[in-house]
Amino acid sequence: MQTENGLKDNFKKTIRIFINVLPIIVGMILVTSLVVTVFPEQISSSVFGNGDILDTLLGASIGSIATGHPLASYLLGGELLGGGVGLIAVTALLVTWVTVGIIQLPAEALILGARFAVYRNIISFTAAIAIAFLTVYTLRFLGLT
Repeated sequence: MQTENGLKDNFKKTIRIFINVLPIIVGMILVTSLVVTVFPEQISSSVFGNGDILDTLLGASIGSIATGHPLASYLLGGELLGGGVGLIAVTALLVTWVTVGIIQLPAEALILGARFAVYRNIISFTAAIAIAFLTVYTLRFLGLT
């Protein structure tokens, strides 16, 4: 019955880790909810409009900080586009909104390791900027915007 004892030990370890990480996860969710609530009210088209490169960097930076749920990103994107924010900035913001998590970084570092969490966020941020440019310029090339 070595397998049963090993299974019980692993289950106990898992429960202990979950209990230790739970306060960080709850704090992360609370901070994320606060940022998501305040975020849409603070953004306007006057912040953007400085050219594709600056708008993309600004959108990606804001999205990295204000991490949110993918379903909420569709609503946010529609509101920003309706408010006059450019497609490239909205694309960068939405991709980083979902893939980069500065607010969630402490929890991610605790669970997956600091080095992995930092590298993942840097790569995701860089990829989000590339995706924003590629998406918008592809749509322009195809005549869809």
